Amino acid sequence: RSRRRRKSIAIAYEAVLGDGAEQGSAEPQRSHWEPKDWQQQLGRIREMRRNRDAPVDEMGVEKCYDSSAPPQVMRYQVLLSLMLSSQTKDQVTSAAMLRLRQHGLTVDSILQMDDATLGQIIYPVGFWRNKVKYIKQTTAILKQKYGGDIPRTVEELVQLPGVGPKMAHLAMNIAWDSVSGIAVDTHVHRITNRLKWVKKETRYPEETRVALEDWLPRDLWREINWLLVGFGQQTCLPVNPRCSECLNHDICPAAKR
Repeated sequence: RSRRRRKSIAIAYEAVLGDGAEQGSAEPQRSHWEPKDWQQQLGRIREMRRNRDAPVDEMGVEKCYDSSAPPQVMRYQVLLSLMLSSQTKDQVTSAAMLRLRQHGLTVDSILQMDDATLGQIIYPVGFWRNKVKYIKQTTAILKQKYGGDIPRTVEELVQLPGVGPKMAHLAMNIAWDSVSGIAVDTHVHRITNRLKWVKKETRYPEETRVALEDWLPRDLWREINWLLVGFGQQTCLPVNPRCSECLNHDICPAAKR
């Protein structure tokens, strides 16, 4: 009897860790929390984002790199655009990336550039002095440890100076075409808390990421950052959100009615 109990526990554990594809009807039933009305809310946000005309659509990271560059150079440019984008509007990041590309944006060109010149080029991105330091340090590591390419795991990416979890997950998505997790920035953090897409209010984006990944279907992880960032730029603003223009006005817990 005890042997059967131990076996049952082991199977349940394996089902949690695996994708469940091999378990079929034998997979144990687990209680699964999900937010009220989330599918309807998501569908309406998709409708509001249908025109793809937010700043992130026109000047976001996916528009900043040279798509005709060799893959290794392209991946490096993706990482740099992510580093520049922190605490910076898409318009400013896009302009800085364009200036960098005009100077030849490669690992070697950045290593050969002096700090003052790099600072002049990327100004006025947020915290540009720190970013000069981080870009130089990270680029040197990429040259020495990765042969000029960028790491292909989140664990290695977040070890690079100036690279956080959101950047790492976006780099995996854009540069390596791999969905490693949900990229949570201030927009995603703010909106998912307003919609009550987390069991309890979260204080930091990384808390929000963990909470979302616990219930949001994995096939939505790639889309959700792009979708909510643009929604946050146009409608669900940090201050004075445009609730009267939002299709979710009647089913949003935070709507100003």
